[in-house]
Amino acid sequence: MNISGETLLVILVVGIAAGWLAGQIVQGTGLGLVGDLVVGIAGAFIASWIFPQLGIHLGSGIVSEIVAAAIGAVLLLMLIRLLQGRSRWGGSWGGAGRRRWW
Repeated sequence: MNISGETLLVILVVGIAAGWLAGQIVQGTGLGLVGDLVVGIAGAFIASWIFPQLGIHLGSGIVSEIVAAAIGAVLLLMLIRLLQGRSRWGGSWGGAGRRRWW
C-alpha cells in the first residue's frame, strides 16, 4: 500500500472531522476531545484500508470520506468501550458505576 503525502494529509483532516462526529454519536466514551480525534484518525486509516478490501464504496468526495472514516471511528470507539467494560479480575461486563453502551 503506497500512501502519498497528499493522501496522508486528506486522511488526517478527514480523521479529525470523523473523530469529532464519532464522539458525538458514541457519547460517554470518556476519551475526551483529543482521544476522540485520535480515534477518528485511526478510524480514517481503518476505513481507507478495509472498505476497499470489502468492496464497499460510499461514493466520491470529501463527504463520503468523512462518513466512511466516521463509521470506522464509531466501530473503534465501540471496541474501546467494550474492552474498557471488562474487568481485569473475573472478566465481568460493566462494573459498578459504568454505563453500558447497549
